[in-house]
Amino acid sequence: MCGIFGYIGTEKAAPFLLEGLRTLEYRGYDSAGIFVHGHGVIKAAGPISSLEAKLPKDIQGTAGIAHTRWATHGAPSEKNAHPHHDMSGRIWLVHNGIIENYRELKEGLAVQGITFYSETDTEVLVKLIGSFYKGDLLEATRLALRAVRGTYGLAVVSEHEPNKIIVARMGSPIVLGLGKEGNFIASDPSALLVHTKRVVYLDDGEIASVSKDSFEVTTIRGEKKTKKSEIVEWEHEAVQKNGFAHFMLKEMFEAPEVVLNTLRGRLNVEEGTAKLGGLEMVEERIKHIQRLHIIGCGSAYYAGEVGRYMLEEYAHIPVEVELGSEYRYKKTYPDKKAAALFVSQSGETADTRASVEKAKSMQMLTLGMVNVVGSAIAREVDAGIYNHAGPEVAVASTKAYISQLTAFALMALYLGRQRGMSKAEGLDIVKALQSLPETMRAVLKKNDEIAKVAKKYAQYRDFMYIGRTFHSPIAYEGALKLKEVSYIHAEAYAGGELKHGPIAMLDKDFPVLAIVPQNDVYEKMISNIEEVRARLAPVVALATEGDLQISAVADDVIYMPKVHPLLQPIVAVLPLQLFAYHVGVAKGLNVDRPRNLAKSVTVE
Repeated sequence: MCGIFGYIGTEKAAPFLLEGLRTLEYRGYDSAGIFVHGHGVIKAAGPISSLEAKLPKDIQGTAGIAHTRWATHGAPSEKNAHPHHDMSGRIWLVHNGIIENYRELKEGLAVQGITFYSETDTEVLVKLIGSFYKGDLLEATRLALRAVRGTYGLAVVSEHEPNKIIVARMGSPIVLGLGKEGNFIASDPSALLVHTKRVVYLDDGEIASVSKDSFEVTTIRGEKKTKKSEIVEWEHEAVQKNGFAHFMLKEMFEAPEVVLNTLRGRLNVEEGTAKLGGLEMVEERIKHIQRLHIIGCGSAYYAGEVGRYMLEEYAHIPVEVELGSEYRYKKTYPDKKAAALFVSQSGETADTRASVEKAKSMQMLTLGMVNVVGSAIAREVDAGIYNHAGPEVAVASTKAYISQLTAFALMALYLGRQRGMSKAEGLDIVKALQSLPETMRAVLKKNDEIAKVAKKYAQYRDFMYIGRTFHSPIAYEGALKLKEVSYIHAEAYAGGELKHGPIAMLDKDFPVLAIVPQNDVYEKMISNIEEVRARLAPVVALATEGDLQISAVADDVIYMPKVHPLLQPIVAVLPLQLFAYHVGVAKGLNVDRPRNLAKSVTVE
């Protein structure tokens, strides 16, 4: 949430700052602002284009900071937009996170005669820094942060010290980019790719002083830290639309490549198993775990639910799936024979990160499944799996979700072969996984057909999704996508739960999307569809190619290829993503930037 970008170097800062904000707009688009040394601050409510319209054509300064906001404290407005300034008007700050004790800090500052103009916790923070300022911005920031409770990724500058930017991290990401024309800061490495691939990730509790050609990192307590730069693997082209109408459509069409990259080097064809190098250092501990907890939020949680079915069916290990926002608070007991797997695209999801510490305190083995190398969760867990999905720009997760499901299939194969799965069955799964990218391409060829069906249903106000076994959590994910990008009220249920209450809502104006692959619960799903038809609700069926029965009970059918049962949910989710996308487009909505949402939820 919230995008932070900064530059200090030898070139004009304003073009860099604006470009960085455009790349980071998926992290928040309620308002935006920039500060450039020698010019001052410019802010605007609304998207980046509103800020761009207000910028003078030739801003000369060579250092500055910028911010695009997802509102937490205070409504979206120019008044509440970042950067915020201290009482002197000479110190400016941009911030991502939540200062939990801002009210008591604000009261203490008010006693000193300090006044406030916004509704934000960020203004309190910068005025706290200003109250400590005695000519050393680094020290003033360090003293202020010692008084703060909460989360932050921040950048602060002083007009008295134009040759430095101070940045700090606690719970919200900050990355330094080391470039030829100067140094950069960002809340996401994707914003740095056009300038440099050499990055330095700050850890929690670290603060850095950045100049045009150097940086120094210390802790908030003043201890010096040695940080090594890393190379980001992603290409700049990955954060460009490349001719697609929306990032969301581009990222869905990258699904075959994403699956291929997730599988690359991880299939052992000779032994019929998976090679997960990130887990090798804890392989002996994994062999003896008796229970697995999967923790995630949003789409990552639903990926975990699919993973539960995969792992219990093929690896014969009991699995519990928990919401990160709840797991961190529930009563949990020490268990050295359990492992906890944390799923997060960004690797920075606040509630999931907090749950890592909870599991560690319970003496569990901690594992991660993340997409961003160097992210907080990747560094904090004992071992893990990288998705290798590349950067995902659209707010609604598509390709990262598909990568997560593919990684769970690999885990089911890996753990299954450790726990009694025959080599023959393992070889069948390996063969199916090798064919999966081509299968995803076959699904994408149905894009135009799916668009026609979606357009037919775009004007409905309500929708229900149903599925069974592996496809029950896929129904939930499909409904979530429709809610996110079309604002249609969508619910999801296991098919057998319809008659236990939800069927009361169905009528001719409440369509149902049923996921009906030809599997061992096919007849049960047909019965559920008949129950829906008896209430006159329109039915869209997602069915297996060659199914001759389904058209007799559904108003519209979207067909998908038949694959190994382990992989069927991976194939099923892509048509649901395309359906949601085309509904949103038919309604004239910005599907890349759904209202009220942000890409990476780094606040609690």
